[in-house]
Amino acid sequence: METIRQRITRKQLVENHLSYFKSVTKVVVDVGKGLIAVDAELHADLEAYLLKQGSNQEDLWGINLYPFRKQDEFIEYTALINIRPHQENSSMEVEDSAIRDKIKRIVDRLIDYET
Repeated sequence: METIRQRITRKQLVENHLSYFKSVTKVVVDVGKGLIAVDAELHADLEAYLLKQGSNQEDLWGINLYPFRKQDEFIEYTALINIRPHQENSSMEVEDSAIRDKIKRIVDRLIDYET
């Protein structure tokens, strides 16, 4: 597990953050702090890791990154930790388009898909 606060390349993502799965890395995005935690077997592990670092539960959303897919298929907004009826998110998918937009902006800022 690692917290990403500075921009990395897609190549670095592949080389350093596919420890558990060959074609996907699990990620938790802190939409409040604008950072991501990557590379764990479960989104819940990344969530706990960020909570210990002072993140707020309401700001944490699970996604999957697929570095070998086309850019428009790079992000999947699905994780068990996203089921939050108290935040009006009743499925594993991030349902709120504003939150999805924040997630995409953070991922685009921190991971250079082109390199």
